[in-house]
Amino acid sequence: MATTAHYQSFDLLASLLAVVHADAKVVFSNAALEDALGISRRAIVGASLADVFTEPAALREALAGASDNAFATLRYDGFLRRNGQDLLPVHVIVTDADTKGCFVVELVPQEQQTRQDREERLAQQALANKELIRNLAHEIKNPLGGIRGAAQLLEMEIASSGLSEYTQVIIREADRLQTLVDRLLAPHRRAHIVGDVNIHEVCERVRSLIVAEFPKGLRVVRDYDISIPEFRGDLEQLIQTVLNIAHNACQALSDRIAQGDAELTFCTRIARQVTFGKTRYRLALELHVIDNGPGVPDSIKDRIFYPLVSGRDGGSGLGLTLAQTFVQQHHGQIEVDSQPGRTDFKILIPLP
Repeated sequence: MATTAHYQSFDLLASLLAVVHADAKVVFSNAALEDALGISRRAIVGASLADVFTEPAALREALAGASDNAFATLRYDGFLRRNGQDLLPVHVIVTDADTKGCFVVELVPQEQQTRQDREERLAQQALANKELIRNLAHEIKNPLGGIRGAAQLLEMEIASSGLSEYTQVIIREADRLQTLVDRLLAPHRRAHIVGDVNIHEVCERVRSLIVAEFPKGLRVVRDYDISIPEFRGDLEQLIQTVLNIAHNACQALSDRIAQGDAELTFCTRIARQVTFGKTRYRLALELHVIDNGPGVPDSIKDRIFYPLVSGRDGGSGLGLTLAQTFVQQHHGQIEVDSQPGRTDFKILIPLP
């Protein structure tokens, strides 16, 4: 029979893991499970893992089935009792440990599973949107040029200045749509230029542009972790990403800017042992762009990164879509947490 030394590598995992006998007695508990339960490993080992569940019978039945070789892996949902804390909903996975008489029980917090499912759904939606927009933009581009050219030729043939006004309307609207199409195609036209990037250079470039555009009524706060290392990325794309988010925030802050109490914060941190996009990273950059505005309207919260979705009159709804595209090209993701008085856009990018 294997000793607990065989399972020491489980301590390196963020997953909640225990190795148990068929009677649910714990042989080994990793550090993550110890932290989640709020009790020491010494107290866990030798005790029955079933007793930390609100429904102990479910685990015992699963282990009995595994012992009888009724299945190789069993999954079910349950609730963990935690010392002095609320119940923790988990997805339980019971697997044969390939060690006689022992089984691995993995406990995945439901909130983590929900977040991973949501990330996967958003990534698929973003990919579908990108392909749709790119194809649609190409389909629009050619006839749009023909419409503008025909309007110019028609204007040359019209003697009446009154009728010429109508051709000018056609030309101006064609130009406006051409600009929109060019913005839709922008992420696909420019090559991804990779170099060493200092995230604080990105923040300072954006800060200088924001301060120049909003010199009064807006306080820009810098909360930097200067220990964050450089990483490989596209400097111009990242500047555009942060600028789009910050500019959107400033437009949402228009009332508070007029009152003189608007605040925009750039906060950088290092995140450790994080999982996003179904991949686990030892280190990741966390960049927060936080404002004290009214928050994202409930009507668009779930669609804020969709193209052509905007929360203000006259908005193109492309700024955040482009930001998401650029961050995804850096194998990262954007998350948003918003309520009245505080909106936090968090950019996560893997670090070497």
